[in-house]
Amino acid sequence: MRFWEHQHSARSETRRLLLAFALAVAVLVAAVHGALVVAWLLMVAVLPVHLPFPEGFLAVNVGVSLMLVLGGWWVETSNLRAGGVKLAQRIGAREARPSVSHAEQRLCNIVAELCIAAHMPQPQMMVLPRSDAINAFAAGWDASDAVVAVTQGALDHLTREELQGMVAHELSHLHEGDTRLKMRLAGMVYGLELVYNFGDEVRERRGLAWLFGSAIMLAGFAGWLAGRMLKAAVSRQREYLADARAVQWTRSRDGLGGVLRKVMAQRRATPAGYGHTTHQGLAHPAVQHMLLVDLEGAGTMERWLDAHPTLTERVQRIYGRSMQPLPLTPVNEPPETARRTGTVAPGAVTLASLVDPFARL
Repeated sequence: MRFWEHQHSARSETRRLLLAFALAVAVLVAAVHGALVVAWLLMVAVLPVHLPFPEGFLAVNVGVSLMLVLGGWWVETSNLRAGGVKLAQRIGAREARPSVSHAEQRLCNIVAELCIAAHMPQPQMMVLPRSDAINAFAAGWDASDAVVAVTQGALDHLTREELQGMVAHELSHLHEGDTRLKMRLAGMVYGLELVYNFGDEVRERRGLAWLFGSAIMLAGFAGWLAGRMLKAAVSRQREYLADARAVQWTRSRDGLGGVLRKVMAQRRATPAGYGHTTHQGLAHPAVQHMLLVDLEGAGTMERWLDAHPTLTERVQRIYGRSMQPLPLTPVNEPPETARRTGTVAPGAVTLASLVDPFARL
């Protein structure tokens, strides 16, 4: 995998999409004013007298639209500032227990090794004990409340190399500030939705208010839909970036690639209950866009609003070709010592392996 090229491409595409998002907000404000102008002209056309536009018509329309968008962004962003640990606890995650579980000891060792190699502070490690699906997520506004949570299914079915790939992907999200970016975009989309809701409130008053409310709703819906699509597109690019960063940090395609291929196998084995039983706790709306993989595949039209690329697309990027799913077998690896002993387990990512690009190829 040419991970440098993929990272550059993902960052460039993200910048273009963020510019398009800002443009969408500006177009929404203009569309609301234009729709209200049309509504005013239609109203005047049916009245027996000519009425000029009210004084400050443009300023009021623009001001109220911006107040709704920015106010909604502020409110929603404030609601999401609870912190990564509290969010993880809300969906049933608990602190990792390396002293009582060999698998969780291995997980904590991997996180410590990768954080040293990436020159970043170590996040709080948590486990979702009642989720059998292979998945993970990272959350947090800054290093003080950053958290990486993995499912019990990941601990049970992933080798050390694959677990490294999964953790590296999630650490990349923290390193690149993706969790903050996604939360801010979610707040902005909520602000765009408020414009639509405001039009609905105006419309319920009947009479001439119905005409003006309908105009606001039409412009608001178009802006909200554009915002949702652009937010999802940004999220997909950040997933591509995290995939490329994981391959760079671990110097292994089979790490993260193996994770995605095992998820493909898991979905084929349990298609009916995949989004309900095995993903217990991960269906919470606040974390769905943060997951390593989405809960279940979407239809063709829904892909425009999906925060994740398809598994097939991601595997194709990592390997440069299509790959078959890997069989799901319980991992049986020897116990590891704690990181504080200074012992690095076989296959671990070290500083030397990151400095030398060919150390693990």
